[in-house]
Amino acid sequence: MDADQLRRRRWLTVVVMMATIMQALDGTIANVALPNMQGSLSATQEQVAWVITSYIVSAAIATPLAGFCAVRFGVRRILVSSVIGFTIASMLCGAAQTLPQLVAFRTLQGICGAALVPLSQALMMDAYSREEQGKAMAMWGVGTMLGPISGPTLGGWLTDEYSWRWVFYINLPVGILCAIGLMILVKNKASDNPRPFDLLGFTLLAIAIGTFQLMLDRGETVDWFGSKEIIVEAVVAGVAAAMFVLHMLTDDHPFLPRDLFRDRNLMLGIIFTAVTGLLMIVTATLLPPFLQQLKGYPVFTTGIVMAPRGIGTMISMFAVSRMIGRVDARWLIAIGLMLCGVSLYDMTLFTLDVDEWRIIWNGFLQGVGLGLVFPPLTTLAFATVPLRVRTEGAALNALMRNLGASIGVAALVALLDRNVQINRSEIAEHLTPFNPFWRFGYVPMQNGVPISRERLIDYWTPMTGGFPFGSVPTDDPNKLIGMWAEELNRQAATIAYLNDFRVLAVSAILFIPLLFFMRRQAMLARPSRR
Repeated sequence: MDADQLRRRRWLTVVVMMATIMQALDGTIANVALPNMQGSLSATQEQVAWVITSYIVSAAIATPLAGFCAVRFGVRRILVSSVIGFTIASMLCGAAQTLPQLVAFRTLQGICGAALVPLSQALMMDAYSREEQGKAMAMWGVGTMLGPISGPTLGGWLTDEYSWRWVFYINLPVGILCAIGLMILVKNKASDNPRPFDLLGFTLLAIAIGTFQLMLDRGETVDWFGSKEIIVEAVVAGVAAAMFVLHMLTDDHPFLPRDLFRDRNLMLGIIFTAVTGLLMIVTATLLPPFLQQLKGYPVFTTGIVMAPRGIGTMISMFAVSRMIGRVDARWLIAIGLMLCGVSLYDMTLFTLDVDEWRIIWNGFLQGVGLGLVFPPLTTLAFATVPLRVRTEGAALNALMRNLGASIGVAALVALLDRNVQINRSEIAEHLTPFNPFWRFGYVPMQNGVPISRERLIDYWTPMTGGFPFGSVPTDDPNKLIGMWAEELNRQAATIAYLNDFRVLAVSAILFIPLLFFMRRQAMLARPSRR
């Protein structure tokens, strides 16, 4: 490869990463601005949540379509159109004056942005040789991983310093530069013999994904299967998914090529992609409210202490890109998952007294683990995928990463709320005026020595190690128990968060044995072009 080709490839890498980061960032950047949007648009909490729901559902439905459109019309044409559409939709979101307008423009943003991640991945794999794809996936992975991680930090800063509208306006300069770069650097190449469009297959898949994603996003708000809405969505999603599978197995030209599902490494890689999405997004979803609501951190401070997670990811990705081909990629992934498991286990030991440095180092370690997983996983998963279906494979991979994150968030947020109620009930059983520890004039003893009321409080607050208001302010048992209400809620929520972190830690370790069912690099043949 001559100097001009190398220079062109470097600029292509920069432009592709810009597109990837822009789309990945918008999945989380708006979350921290929801309270400001709610006040500005005079919406309820449930109504403003549709700003997030509309984006997630529309992107999920449109993602599988990206692969087919790229094959039919060419990657360049679809990617440039997606970047321009995403940028215009972002500007419309920032200018929205009512909630229905904002939801509509966010839906458009999700549809346009759905193609950016899978097509940018396919473009990077085409630009680099098989021997260099570990390095290529490491660079591309920086965008897909840093976007969701840095979104809350950037969103909090823009909202605090300017307004919530700037979380959308920030896409304008990036989108313009990205579109110009793609038009200059990418050659359009459409298939000479494209597959017929399977309208029925796409419709069934879109219904299944859309209703399932809507069920996950709405479940916690409407009490899950206690609501008729969730029951209907679950039934529709299940029936549509079953019909799609049956149609795919019997149709001559199914929407998703059957070749994708014959590749063992790709199928196992998709499972691990879903697990990685779960670990990355769910942790980023649970930690901010833990820090803000229980620790009392402001939004900007929360972003600062979480930023090292992204730094660790970036460092380990660039380091691991040099190891792929020299070290069995399965061991790199296993080590990464173990580091994530260790980090998450450490989070199960957090208390409300945990200091910033421990949170920072914990996040950095977790970032290093995630960075070790992603590049070798992508390289292994796509090593034997036929080139003619690689774009569809990238779209399916992106879809599963998003679904893994969505399922994880829905399940663990539901578990969190349930455990908060259970913990509150169990702790409250002991906080009554009839408990002898709180009766006026009662002096408890331990080994014949009177226990001070301050020492009693230490027993009652195992998570914080003391009464949050300093010395006990009153001898009135009823008043003292009343003052405990707020602390009781904090303790119940803390234990619930730690239980969620424990589930994530187990999930990170549990899937490691499945890795060794994937074929290692030395056994992988060059992918077929047929």
